[in-house]
Amino acid sequence: MASKRKILAISGSTRRQSTNIYLINAIINMLGSEHVFNVFNSIADIPHFNPDLDNDTPPERVVDLRKQLMEADGILICTPEYAMGVPGTLKNAIDWTVSSSEFYKKPTALITASSIGEKGHASLLETLKIIDCKMTDETQLLISFAKTKINKDSVITDTKTLNQVNDLIRSFLELMNQ
Repeated sequence: MASKRKILAISGSTRRQSTNIYLINAIINMLGSEHVFNVFNSIADIPHFNPDLDNDTPPERVVDLRKQLMEADGILICTPEYAMGVPGTLKNAIDWTVSSSEFYKKPTALITASSIGEKGHASLLETLKIIDCKMTDETQLLISFAKTKINKDSVITDTKTLNQVNDLIRSFLELMNQ
């Protein structure tokens, strides 16, 4: 029997009760026990990126993030847009991986679930491209007005959004199997 694929889910929101956490939980529920999910809950605890600390002994939280990224078969990022851009904590976390290359050729799915989200989504896609994530057009999704489509019980209530998320998941799993 093949081993279960490991997926690291990262929310770009620091809120414990965010729409993006609800979305991650909805996806976990949709996939059931077919995959092993690890939700990275300490994005706010990662220190500010400092190239002077990016050496053989980086901060402990950075070591933990890098380890979880390396152990994952795929990365799922669900994020809001803040002030028309990428949330600072998420960008900071990604900055810590530039020199160590944990995202390099790693199958990655990006969902921006926000009020509007277009500018933050486009900006984060550029960052993920420059660090050479393994992505396709089918493994990225923008969900505008997300609070009206995903409820606090981690249920995607909008049929069109549910279908889009199912399509993204299918494409993401195919990408991980390549």
